[in-house]
Amino acid sequence: MNTAQDHSEDVTEEPIPAMQQILDNPFLLLFIGIAMPTVLYIVWGVMEIVGIPVAK
Repeated sequence: MNTAQDHSEDVTEEPIPAMQQILDNPFLLLFIGIAMPTVLYIVWGVMEIVGIPVAK
């Protein structure tokens, strides 16, 4: 009478959620950690340049 084996047969294999796969990948987190601030600073810089009034 092995209850551990009986219990393991009852457990269904659920797919791993996408967010967990992202958070489990250190290289993807590194890329996101470098790419997101870079993109945000570029967008911020473009907005600042566009906001400068044109000289007459």
